[in-house]
Amino acid sequence: MSQHDVVQEAAKVDEHGYRRHLKPRQIAMIGMGGAIGTGLFLGSGGRLHQAGPALAISYVVCGVFAFFVLRALGELVSHRPSSGSFVSYTREFFGEKWAFTVGWTYWLNWVVVTIIDSTAVALYLTFFGKYIPWMATVPQWLYALGTVAVVVLLNLISVKVFGELEFWFSMIKVAALVAFMVVGILVIVFGVPVNGHTPGFGLLMNNGGFLPVGIVPALVLIQGVVFAFGSIELIGTASGEAQNPEKTMPKAVNAVVVRITVFYIGSIVLLSLLMPYQSYVAHTSAFVSFFGAINVQGADVIMNMVVLTAALSSLNAGLYSTGRIMRSLAARGSAPKFTVRMTRSGVPWGGLLMTAGAGLAGAFLNYLIPSEAFEIALNVDAIILLLTWTAIIVCQIRLRSLTNRGLVARPPFRMPGAPVTAWATLIFFAVVIALMFFDTTGIGRTTVLSSLALIPALIIGWLVARRHVARNAAERESTGTDSITIP
Repeated sequence: MSQHDVVQEAAKVDEHGYRRHLKPRQIAMIGMGGAIGTGLFLGSGGRLHQAGPALAISYVVCGVFAFFVLRALGELVSHRPSSGSFVSYTREFFGEKWAFTVGWTYWLNWVVVTIIDSTAVALYLTFFGKYIPWMATVPQWLYALGTVAVVVLLNLISVKVFGELEFWFSMIKVAALVAFMVVGILVIVFGVPVNGHTPGFGLLMNNGGFLPVGIVPALVLIQGVVFAFGSIELIGTASGEAQNPEKTMPKAVNAVVVRITVFYIGSIVLLSLLMPYQSYVAHTSAFVSFFGAINVQGADVIMNMVVLTAALSSLNAGLYSTGRIMRSLAARGSAPKFTVRMTRSGVPWGGLLMTAGAGLAGAFLNYLIPSEAFEIALNVDAIILLLTWTAIIVCQIRLRSLTNRGLVARPPFRMPGAPVTAWATLIFFAVVIALMFFDTTGIGRTTVLSSLALIPALIIGWLVARRHVARNAAERESTGTDSITIP
């Protein structure tokens, strides 16, 4: 079988049974909505407290490299849209072994994100205990468990419902950020006191300036900022169910990069000008802290509802993605066969339920160590996310090499500055992991060392799976058709 035939067969297996029901407006919001979530809304409070306004530097740096990742993915999608996303591209350029590695690593990424987002929802719901006393008595783990159950049910309905829910979830988040920025700017312009402080650059200078604790904390905390940009790669998965992906995907990629960068950096700078950085605390959204400080009745409750929606949106998008990634693996024998199955409405329920089931470990983690569950899960996910993004960049490097040799048609949408920008991005990822060793909490170093356990786990997994992969390939070769019958 020629390389061209292998590619075409992989594409056919990846896309069989899906419905191209995601509209351009939904695609544009999925990538942006997935990234504007827990990392910004919940994680920014504790990080501002630790690093001060210098945190904005981390967001600028990460924003640049997130842009390169998205443009690399956009080039791959322009080459061939696929619901298998970068797992499908890894299979095409490097074979099934590496597709297995990347796919299972990404699945683990979303298992951890399920833990993070369900923990965030639990913390947001606990906040309402200030006004509804009985809500403060509900265990954090029970909130986390209920969150996963609700989002699974939403995902199982259909891709149309998912797309519409994600569109409105994302619209709420974007509208809330716009409202915050408008209110924040007006507070600064009119000099409205916030907790006894006059906002503006004077407030910044009176509290140590832009680098009150130096640049090192901002650099050390960069892994948390990387997590905040996570989920931008969802656009790749959505391409397989998008209407006119060749036209909509490039526009969506560019729009996501610009808007996320403006919202992220703009929000961090504004938060620094509105209140002293010491006023923000971990486990409480910085946005909720601000609205609670301006003494507008109910403003903190409304903002807490928004950030609650953000966490649900991220969790919803993650389950959507992993169901499709696991199906791409299962269709080639690299994942349990039941994960290839779909509902009549085109939802791969097997992979979705497998991710949700593993994500329930978050409820257990919230039961054991509720105060540390969020930070532990965030650090773990930062490493896994970087490995996932590495796969995207490496695939782009390989695609560019093939196009330069005339073996593959050059995609119309390309990564700017390649290959220099691609290699610079890989170096940045290595630096981020190195910086995690200097995390003042000690969690980062422990996370990096413990993540090495992923290597033998993947090796053992491949040794088990390769027999199924070989059998699957032999059956396809002998029959000339896909070996898995998809109901």
